[in-house]
Amino acid sequence: MTRDEIMKIIKEKNVNFFRLQFVDIFGFMKNIAIPKSQIAKALDGQMMFDGSSIEGFVRINESDMYLKPDYDTFMVLPWREKNGTNAARIICDVYKPDGTPFVGCPRNNLKRVLADAKKLGYTMNVGTECEFFLFRRDEDGLPTTITDDVTGYFDVEPDDAGIDCRRKIIETLEAMDFEIEASHHEVAEGQHEINFKYADALTAADNTITFKWVVRSIAAEFGLHATFMPKPVFGINGSGMHTNQSLFKLDGTNAFFDEKGTLQLSEVAYKYIAGIMKNARGFCAITNPLVNSYKRLVSGYEAPVYVAWSASNRSALIRIPASRGMGTRTEVRCPDPTCNPYLAFAMMLNSGLDGIKNNLPVPPSVNVDIFEMTAAEKVEAGIASLPANLLEAIQVLKDNPIAKESLGEHILGKYIEGKEKEWDAFRTAVTDWELDNYLSKY
Repeated sequence: MTRDEIMKIIKEKNVNFFRLQFVDIFGFMKNIAIPKSQIAKALDGQMMFDGSSIEGFVRINESDMYLKPDYDTFMVLPWREKNGTNAARIICDVYKPDGTPFVGCPRNNLKRVLADAKKLGYTMNVGTECEFFLFRRDEDGLPTTITDDVTGYFDVEPDDAGIDCRRKIIETLEAMDFEIEASHHEVAEGQHEINFKYADALTAADNTITFKWVVRSIAAEFGLHATFMPKPVFGINGSGMHTNQSLFKLDGTNAFFDEKGTLQLSEVAYKYIAGIMKNARGFCAITNPLVNSYKRLVSGYEAPVYVAWSASNRSALIRIPASRGMGTRTEVRCPDPTCNPYLAFAMMLNSGLDGIKNNLPVPPSVNVDIFEMTAAEKVEAGIASLPANLLEAIQVLKDNPIAKESLGEHILGKYIEGKEKEWDAFRTAVTDWELDNYLSKY
């Protein structure tokens, strides 16, 4: 899309308000809203903001930052139409006053990693599957963990009380040019999934951030709270973000497909899998970034806990979906939807490339239910476990040799600093569990 095309749409759709969006290092969407009179200036990349106000960006004495819009991300917002006027958004990259990309911008960082992969002859395609819960709000409008349905996997109305909200979310996404492939009720009560078509890694990250924003916005219209929190309710399945990924050669062919290979997978695919397995523990702090993330990554709830791969086994970290040809891909099952997709994709891509560049051998596939294996059997099979908590994940992230290469020194340092503070706040908090179990006894 060009600047002139955007200005034409703005005029035709009577767009009076324009949102400049970007993402901080922890994956939170940020937004600067401007009136119609400032849109031309914004499209020319002349809008300045205070970077010191964004956690993990810069210090107060180096705060001036510019937002450079990516024209291809321009969208009119279907749910913001009011009295014949519309609002639109555009996703921006963060730049310094000297005109250079800011290294603390996650989107800039992913672009850098993708450019390095292209030098090796590869582009990356990604498809995310973001699960979420729909909960009631209380009389004060605050979110609860109460849901209106008692439904399970693939159930339908009237038991699936969230189906109308889910349909409106889909209609909104389609109006924003998403290609929706499927939607359904998930395993847990109040849990849902909407799948949209894969894209190149940068677009997929943009789409994932946009998807979460739309889901939460439309849910609010129904008086509901949509949450992507990995484990909001004890004792039931949590929400994951299975991440389908593949490498394509620069001639447009799928680098993971080999019609004559074992399972019709290429050597590149096997080396990529080996790289993901080697680095999985070391990227968990990025793909599973919260204290709560590790309440999901426990045995017994279908969440992948063990570092293994299989063509079909859903207890393994990496699964190979049945599709072949152009659809050949790996599905990494540990990420959850609270991760920053720009950082997660950069880490997983470089992890896979680590396997390719260093010719890593892939371990044998595991085709039995790992949850049923004994500890001794897992040791004998060489199956490691993902980190048990955020503190352990932070430690192995620090020790991961490709972390700085994947995230850059600025993002890695600020990210670890923020996550260590989060862990310390959790470590020192007095929880309801402690009060319930200790207060009356001691």
